Amino acid sequence: HLGLASVVAKFYRPGRWSEAQILEEHAFSLELLAAEIPVVAPLVLQGRSLHYFGGFAFSVSPRRGGRPPELDAQEVLEWIGRFLARIHTVGAARPFASRPSLDAATFAVEPRAWLLANDKIPLDVQSQWERLSQEAIDMILSFPGLGTAGSGADRDPVRSLRLHGDCHPGNILWTPLEAPSAAGPGPHFVDLDDARTGPAVQDLWMLVSGDRQQRSRQLGALVDGYEQFREFDRRELALIEPLRTLRLIHYSAWLARRWDDPIFPINFPWFGSSDYWKGQVLMLQEQLEAMQEVPLVV
Repeated sequence: HLGLASVVAKFYRPGRWSEAQILEEHAFSLELLAAEIPVVAPLVLQGRSLHYFGGFAFSVSPRRGGRPPELDAQEVLEWIGRFLARIHTVGAARPFASRPSLDAATFAVEPRAWLLANDKIPLDVQSQWERLSQEAIDMILSFPGLGTAGSGADRDPVRSLRLHGDCHPGNILWTPLEAPSAAGPGPHFVDLDDARTGPAVQDLWMLVSGDRQQRSRQLGALVDGYEQFREFDRRELALIEPLRTLRLIHYSAWLARRWDDPIFPINFPWFGSSDYWKGQVLMLQEQLEAMQEVPLVV
Protein backbone atom coordinates (compact mmCIF):
# COMPACT_ATOMS: atom_id res chain seq x y z
CA HIS A 1 0.00 0.00 0.00
CA LEU A 2 1.58 3.27 -1.18
CA GLY A 3 -0.78 5.70 0.51
CA LEU A 4 -1.43 7.44 -2.81
CA ALA A 5 -4.64 7.92 -4.76
CA SER A 6 -3.01 6.56 -7.90
CA VAL A 7 0.40 5.84 -9.37
CA VAL A 8 1.91 5.34 -12.80
CA ALA A 9 4.08 2.32 -13.60
CA LYS A 10 6.70 2.93 -16.27
CA PHE A 11 8.19 -0.07 -18.07
CA TYR A 12 11.53 0.47 -19.78
CA ARG A 13 12.06 -0.70 -23.34
CA PRO A 14 14.76 -3.43 -23.28
CA GLY A 15 18.05 -2.32 -24.75
CA ARG A 16 17.40 1.40 -24.81
CA TRP A 17 19.10 2.32 -21.54
CA SER A 18 21.40 0.30 -19.32
CA GLU A 19 20.47 -0.23 -15.68
CA ALA A 20 23.22 2.23 -14.70
CA GLN A 21 21.78 4.89 -17.02
CA ILE A 22 18.24 4.42 -15.69
CA LEU A 23 19.43 4.61 -12.09
CA GLU A 24 21.36 7.76 -12.92
CA GLU A 25 18.18 9.35 -14.31
CA HIS A 26 16.35 8.35 -11.13
CA ALA A 27 19.10 9.77 -8.93
CA PHE A 28 18.98 13.07 -10.83
CA SER A 29 15.21 13.37 -10.51
CA LEU A 30 15.43 12.58 -6.79
CA GLU A 31 18.14 15.26 -6.40
CA LEU A 32 15.78 17.74 -8.02
CA LEU A 33 12.93 16.68 -5.76
CA ALA A 34 15.16 17.08 -2.69
CA ALA A 35 15.90 20.63 -3.87
CA GLU A 36 12.12 21.30 -3.82
CA ILE A 37 11.88 21.47 -7.61
CA PRO A 38 8.52 20.19 -8.89
CA VAL A 39 9.52 17.11 -10.85
CA VAL A 40 7.72 13.78 -10.95
CA ALA A 41 10.34 11.38 -9.60
CA PRO A 42 10.13 7.60 -9.13
CA LEU A 43 9.09 6.34 -5.73
CA VAL A 44 11.72 4.57 -3.67
CA LEU A 45 10.09 1.32 -2.54
CA GLN A 46 11.91 -1.14 -0.31
CA GLY A 47 15.05 0.93 -0.85
CA ARG A 48 14.92 0.76 -4.67
CA SER A 49 13.60 3.01 -7.43
CA LEU A 50 14.02 0.38 -10.19
CA HIS A 51 12.16 -2.92 -10.07
CA TYR A 52 11.77 -6.01 -12.26
CA PHE A 53 8.84 -8.14 -13.31
CA GLY A 54 8.71 -10.79 -16.03
CA GLY A 55 12.14 -9.76 -17.30
CA PHE A 56 11.16 -6.10 -17.66
CA ALA A 57 12.48 -3.16 -15.66
CA PHE A 58 9.95 -0.69 -14.32
CA SER A 59 9.51 2.20 -11.91
CA VAL A 60 6.50 3.60 -10.08
CA SER A 61 5.76 7.33 -9.82
CA PRO A 62 2.99 9.43 -8.34
CA ARG A 63 0.31 10.35 -10.83
CA ARG A 64 0.13 14.09 -11.44
CA GLY A 65 -2.52 15.99 -13.35
CA GLY A 66 -2.31 19.32 -15.10
CA ARG A 67 -2.84 21.09 -18.36
CA PRO A 68 -0.41 22.38 -21.00
CA PRO A 69 1.23 25.67 -20.00
CA GLU A 70 0.00 28.85 -21.68
CA LEU A 71 3.24 29.73 -23.42
CA ASP A 72 1.91 33.03 -24.77
CA ALA A 73 1.74 34.41 -21.21
CA GLN A 74 4.90 36.14 -20.05
CA GLU A 75 4.34 35.30 -16.38
CA VAL A 76 4.02 31.59 -17.25
CA LEU A 77 7.27 31.62 -19.22
CA GLU A 78 9.08 33.48 -16.46
CA TRP A 79 7.80 30.97 -13.90
CA ILE A 80 9.05 28.07 -16.03
CA GLY A 81 12.35 29.88 -16.58
CA ARG A 82 12.90 30.18 -12.83
CA PHE A 83 12.45 26.45 -12.34
CA LEU A 84 14.67 25.61 -15.31
CA ALA A 85 17.42 27.67 -13.73
CA ARG A 86 16.99 25.75 -10.49
CA ILE A 87 17.08 22.43 -12.40
CA HIS A 88 20.31 23.53 -14.06
CA THR A 89 21.87 24.64 -10.77
CA VAL A 90 21.39 21.09 -9.49
CA GLY A 91 22.47 19.73 -12.88
CA ALA A 92 25.72 21.68 -12.79
CA ALA A 93 26.70 20.31 -9.38
CA ARG A 94 28.13 17.09 -10.82
CA PRO A 95 28.29 15.33 -14.22
CA PHE A 96 26.51 12.23 -15.41
CA ALA A 97 28.78 9.19 -15.36
CA SER A 98 26.77 6.86 -17.61
CA ARG A 99 24.24 8.88 -19.58
CA PRO A 100 25.32 10.23 -23.00
CA SER A 101 25.95 13.76 -24.16
CA LEU A 102 23.79 15.74 -26.54
CA ASP A 103 26.10 16.34 -29.49
CA ALA A 104 26.40 15.82 -33.23
CA ALA A 105 27.93 12.36 -32.82
CA THR A 106 25.08 10.86 -30.80
CA PHE A 107 22.17 12.86 -32.22
CA ALA A 108 23.06 12.97 -35.91
CA VAL A 109 26.15 11.09 -37.11
CA GLU A 110 25.22 7.71 -35.61
CA PRO A 111 21.43 7.96 -36.31
CA ARG A 112 22.12 9.02 -39.92
CA ALA A 113 24.52 6.12 -40.47
CA TRP A 114 21.96 3.69 -39.01
CA LEU A 115 19.14 4.94 -41.23
CA LEU A 116 21.27 4.61 -44.34
CA ALA A 117 22.76 1.24 -43.40
CA ASN A 118 19.30 -0.20 -42.75
CA ASP A 119 17.71 1.17 -45.95
CA LYS A 120 15.04 3.12 -44.08
CA ILE A 121 14.83 5.95 -46.62
CA PRO A 122 12.93 5.43 -49.91
CA LEU A 123 15.18 5.40 -52.95
CA ASP A 124 13.41 8.34 -54.60
CA VAL A 125 14.56 10.71 -51.84
CA GLN A 126 17.55 8.87 -50.39
CA SER A 127 20.27 10.74 -52.28
CA GLN A 128 18.78 14.15 -51.44
CA TRP A 129 18.37 13.30 -47.77
CA GLU A 130 21.84 11.77 -47.60
CA ARG A 131 23.44 14.88 -49.10
CA LEU A 132 21.47 17.44 -47.07
CA SER A 133 21.85 15.59 -43.78
CA GLN A 134 25.63 15.46 -44.28
CA GLU A 135 25.70 19.18 -45.11
CA ALA A 136 23.71 19.84 -41.94
CA ILE A 137 26.08 17.75 -39.82
CA ASP A 138 29.12 19.49 -41.29
CA MET A 139 27.58 22.83 -40.36
CA ILE A 140 26.59 21.70 -36.85
CA LEU A 141 30.16 20.53 -36.19
CA SER A 142 31.33 24.14 -36.53
CA PHE A 143 29.27 25.22 -33.50
CA PRO A 144 31.16 25.07 -30.18
CA GLY A 145 29.52 22.80 -27.68
CA LEU A 146 27.97 20.46 -30.25
CA GLY A 147 30.91 19.18 -32.21
CA THR A 148 34.39 20.66 -32.43
CA ALA A 149 35.90 23.10 -30.00
CA GLY A 150 35.02 26.08 -32.13
CA SER A 151 37.10 29.00 -33.29
CA GLY A 152 39.81 30.83 -31.42
CA ALA A 153 37.24 33.43 -30.36
CA ASP A 154 35.52 30.77 -28.24
CA ARG A 155 38.33 29.98 -25.85
CA ASP A 156 35.81 29.92 -23.01
CA PRO A 157 33.74 26.90 -24.09
CA VAL A 158 29.99 26.59 -23.79
CA ARG A 159 29.33 24.79 -20.52
CA SER A 160 27.60 21.42 -20.50
CA LEU A 161 25.51 20.23 -17.56
CA ARG A 162 22.89 17.68 -16.65
CA LEU A 163 19.60 18.57 -18.39
CA HIS A 164 15.97 17.53 -18.50
CA GLY A 165 16.87 16.94 -22.16
CA ASP A 166 13.37 16.81 -23.68
CA CYS A 167 11.68 19.87 -22.22
CA HIS A 168 8.86 20.38 -24.71
CA PRO A 169 5.41 21.67 -23.64
CA GLY A 170 4.01 18.14 -23.33
CA ASN A 171 6.51 17.39 -20.57
CA ILE A 172 5.40 20.33 -18.43
CA LEU A 173 2.10 19.98 -16.58
CA TRP A 174 0.61 23.25 -15.37
CA THR A 175 -1.64 23.68 -12.37
CA PRO A 176 -3.29 27.12 -12.11
CA LEU A 177 -3.22 29.06 -8.87
CA GLU A 178 -6.98 28.73 -8.44
CA ALA A 179 -6.85 24.92 -8.64
CA PRO A 180 -3.63 23.72 -6.99
CA SER A 181 -2.76 20.04 -6.97
CA ALA A 182 -0.72 17.98 -4.53
CA ALA A 183 2.36 19.21 -6.41
CA GLY A 184 1.39 22.85 -5.84
CA PRO A 185 0.46 25.53 -8.37
CA GLY A 186 2.55 26.29 -11.43
CA PRO A 187 4.65 23.93 -13.57
CA HIS A 188 5.80 20.47 -12.73
CA PHE A 189 8.19 18.59 -14.97
CA VAL A 190 7.69 15.01 -16.10
CA ASP A 191 9.59 12.40 -18.14
CA LEU A 192 13.31 12.77 -17.54
CA ASP A 193 13.85 9.69 -19.72
CA ASP A 194 16.02 11.73 -22.11
CA ALA A 195 18.10 13.40 -19.41
CA ARG A 196 21.62 13.84 -20.67
CA THR A 197 24.53 16.28 -20.70
CA GLY A 198 24.38 19.33 -22.93
CA PRO A 199 24.07 23.12 -23.12
CA ALA A 200 21.44 24.85 -20.99
CA VAL A 201 19.58 26.26 -24.00
CA GLN A 202 18.44 22.72 -24.91
CA ASP A 203 15.84 22.97 -22.12
CA LEU A 204 14.58 26.35 -23.35
CA TRP A 205 14.30 26.30 -27.13
CA MET A 206 11.48 23.77 -27.46
CA LEU A 207 9.22 26.09 -25.44
CA VAL A 208 9.24 28.86 -28.06
CA SER A 209 7.38 28.93 -31.38
CA GLY A 210 5.96 31.27 -34.01
CA ASP A 211 7.70 33.89 -36.11
CA ARG A 212 11.06 35.40 -35.19
CA GLN A 213 9.53 38.23 -33.18
CA GLN A 214 7.31 35.86 -31.19
CA ARG A 215 10.17 33.47 -30.50
CA SER A 216 12.41 36.31 -29.36
CA ARG A 217 9.72 37.60 -26.99
CA GLN A 218 9.01 34.15 -25.54
CA LEU A 219 12.68 33.36 -25.13
CA GLY A 220 13.23 36.73 -23.49
CA ALA A 221 10.57 35.93 -20.88
CA LEU A 222 12.12 32.51 -20.20
CA VAL A 223 15.56 34.07 -19.77
CA ASP A 224 14.18 36.84 -17.55
CA GLY A 225 12.86 34.19 -15.20
CA TYR A 226 15.97 32.04 -15.56
CA GLU A 227 18.32 34.85 -14.62
CA GLN A 228 16.52 35.46 -11.34
CA PHE A 229 18.37 32.33 -10.19
CA ARG A 230 21.19 31.64 -12.63
CA GLU A 231 23.16 33.44 -15.32
CA PHE A 232 22.35 32.46 -18.91
CA ASP A 233 25.16 32.40 -21.46
CA ARG A 234 23.89 34.41 -24.46
CA ARG A 235 26.31 32.59 -26.78
CA GLU A 236 24.05 29.55 -26.49
CA LEU A 237 21.35 31.33 -28.50
CA ALA A 238 23.41 30.47 -31.60
CA LEU A 239 22.89 26.77 -30.80
CA ILE A 240 19.08 26.81 -31.09
CA GLU A 241 18.84 26.03 -34.80
CA PRO A 242 21.66 23.43 -34.72
CA LEU A 243 19.88 21.73 -31.80
CA ARG A 244 16.61 21.79 -33.75
CA THR A 245 18.41 20.14 -36.69
CA LEU A 246 19.91 17.46 -34.45
CA ARG A 247 16.45 16.68 -33.10
CA LEU A 248 15.08 16.42 -36.65
CA ILE A 249 17.61 13.73 -37.64
CA HIS A 250 17.51 11.92 -34.31
CA TYR A 251 13.71 11.73 -34.21
CA SER A 252 13.47 9.98 -37.59
CA ALA A 253 15.95 7.34 -36.43
CA TRP A 254 14.17 7.02 -33.08
CA LEU A 255 10.92 6.15 -34.86
CA ALA A 256 12.57 3.84 -37.40
CA ARG A 257 14.37 1.81 -34.73
CA ARG A 258 11.05 1.10 -32.99
CA TRP A 259 8.92 0.36 -36.04
CA ASP A 260 8.71 -3.34 -35.22
CA ASP A 261 6.77 -2.46 -32.07
CA PRO A 262 3.08 -2.84 -33.09
CA ILE A 263 2.09 0.36 -31.26
CA PHE A 264 4.34 2.58 -33.38
CA PRO A 265 2.59 2.10 -36.77
CA ILE A 266 -0.69 2.78 -34.98
CA ASN A 267 0.52 5.97 -33.31
CA PHE A 268 2.65 7.24 -36.21
CA PRO A 269 0.86 6.10 -39.39
CA TRP A 270 2.46 8.91 -41.41
CA PHE A 271 6.02 7.79 -40.74
CA GLY A 272 8.24 6.12 -43.33
CA SER A 273 6.37 7.03 -46.49
CA SER A 274 7.96 8.79 -49.43
CA ASP A 275 5.95 11.89 -48.53
CA TYR A 276 7.32 11.81 -44.98
CA TRP A 277 10.91 11.74 -46.23
CA LYS A 278 10.23 14.44 -48.81
CA GLY A 279 9.04 16.55 -45.92
CA GLN A 280 12.27 15.79 -44.07
CA VAL A 281 14.26 16.93 -47.11
CA LEU A 282 12.38 20.25 -47.13
CA MET A 283 12.92 20.72 -43.40
CA LEU A 284 16.64 20.03 -43.76
CA GLN A 285 16.83 22.66 -46.49
CA GLU A 286 15.06 25.12 -44.19
CA GLN A 287 17.37 24.28 -41.31
CA LEU A 288 20.49 24.78 -43.42
CA GLU A 289 19.24 28.31 -44.07
CA ALA A 290 18.16 28.87 -40.45
CA MET A 291 21.57 27.87 -39.10
CA GLN A 292 23.13 30.64 -41.16
CA GLU A 293 20.80 33.35 -39.87
CA VAL A 294 21.69 35.79 -37.10
CA PRO A 295 20.76 34.16 -33.76
CA LEU A 296 17.80 35.39 -31.74
CA VAL A 297 18.49 38.28 -29.38
CA VAL A 298 17.06 38.53 -25.88
